[in-house]
Amino acid sequence: MSKTRRPLIAGNWKMNGQSSDVSGLIGDLTRRLSTSGPMPFDMLVCPPFTLLSQAVDVVAGSGLLIGAQDCHHEEKGAHTGEISAAMLADLGCSHVILGHSERRTDQAETSQTVHAKTKAAWAAGLTAVVCVGETDAQRDVGDTLDVVGTQLSQSVPDGAAAANTVIAYEPVWAIGTGRTATPDEAQEVHAFIRAKLDNRFGNPGTQMRILYGGSMKPGNAAELIALPDIDGGLIGGASLNADDFWAIGCSCH
Repeated sequence: MSKTRRPLIAGNWKMNGQSSDVSGLIGDLTRRLSTSGPMPFDMLVCPPFTLLSQAVDVVAGSGLLIGAQDCHHEEKGAHTGEISAAMLADLGCSHVILGHSERRTDQAETSQTVHAKTKAAWAAGLTAVVCVGETDAQRDVGDTLDVVGTQLSQSVPDGAAAANTVIAYEPVWAIGTGRTATPDEAQEVHAFIRAKLDNRFGNPGTQMRILYGGSMKPGNAAELIALPDIDGGLIGGASLNADDFWAIGCSCH
């Protein structure tokens, strides 16, 4: 964690949660932020689309950020069932997750698709949380850096900066499996991403936040976030428990 980059603790609820969870879980986090005084991190929650409007209302004035889990690359049009970035911004979202490995796999999203969605997010005034990461098979044959580097270059458009883009490194083999990259493994890839961003964007790349997204939890968060190029986490399962999610945030010192 850099002294010049403020950590971001982001929760991806995936396809979980109902209305009661907004008043319960998000309400709990809102109260903690409102009563704890200045905290050394930013906190973002990305619930399903059905809960976004309610969530935005609950967090009003607390500093807790609300984001979505995806958007379409077009602003509007004949795209049944899709949601545009402009619609998310209209609801009051500040961020949107793009290129998550589950969408790259389940919806066959390519890096070119993620690139187009990222530009749409920027146009709507949203910060894009762009995900990259390798599978276990790719890691086993030594292709981690090649895969991550290719996804990064193809998914992130020109013009990326700390104000409009966050990168999330999510080793696919560590998502929901209980496996976690060792600190050395995580730092190696984060440092590689940092070098790529710095080489392409200069100082804006140096200031861009890079999150670790592979089964971060209270027991390993402090060790991971303390690493020089890890600026927080994209949290899955642990974000569904207020105590766990808050504890991860409090790991930032």
